[in-house]
Amino acid sequence: MSDRLEDDIPQLMALPEVPRQGAEAPAPPRWRLADLLFFLAFASVWLLLAPLVSYMGYAALRPIMGWQVRTAALPENAFFAVVIQTIYYVPLLAYVYFLIVVHYQQSFWAGLKWGGLSLTRAARCFMGGIALALFTLVALVLLPDQQSFPLEQLLTSRSAVYLLGGFAVLIAPFMEELIFRGVLFAFFEHLVGLRFAVLSTALLFGGLHVPEYWGAWHHAALILLVGVVFSLARGLTGSLAPSVILHFAYNTTLMTGLFIGIGKSGS
Repeated sequence: MSDRLEDDIPQLMALPEVPRQGAEAPAPPRWRLADLLFFLAFASVWLLLAPLVSYMGYAALRPIMGWQVRTAALPENAFFAVVIQTIYYVPLLAYVYFLIVVHYQQSFWAGLKWGGLSLTRAARCFMGGIALALFTLVALVLLPDQQSFPLEQLLTSRSAVYLLGGFAVLIAPFMEELIFRGVLFAFFEHLVGLRFAVLSTALLFGGLHVPEYWGAWHHAALILLVGVVFSLARGLTGSLAPSVILHFAYNTTLMTGLFIGIGKSGS
């Protein structure tokens, strides 16, 4: 009997291991090239469709709501610009959430590498954003642009300044950092490397803002420099939070200066 048991031991050890009930399945591979291409395709196509959807919605609601703004004047309307941005951002945020939580089966904030930032470092990032904004303002005083730019043409009234300022402070920092230093940075870092991720996301961030500052090339160059600082913060810390805080403080400082100027002019 013992001899038979000893003969069976090697066979029992060779049997495939039965997975334990409730054991976690391996996580799917993340930040693949195919996922990057799908994300870029969605973001690009929706970037083209969001204005079309906005115009169609305005045309449908105008008779009902009694809106008086002519369709031809909408590109210079601050409220309409915010509507287009919101219509673009909401599905894009949903796509990123689906990509990380559903497709990658990871916590949303962990997937974006949010966190790992002490209160002291967060305060330093905030102060750094203020310093960066002050540097930008001084540079524009020393090297002013000679012509107006599209974004400036939206700031035609106090209400327009407040509306765009609120959007620039409360929405834009998180969404822009989510796209560039969150999703795209993670793809580029995984597929190519850290240096490429820093450089490419800074260039893409600057390129996104070129239409807003078209013709005002000093503004555009400074935005590129700002993008480099944000990307470096993401790369050096390994966290998305510093770039968001920097961006928030930067925009808040610029908008505060604009609000003060509007208040003094009384317009």
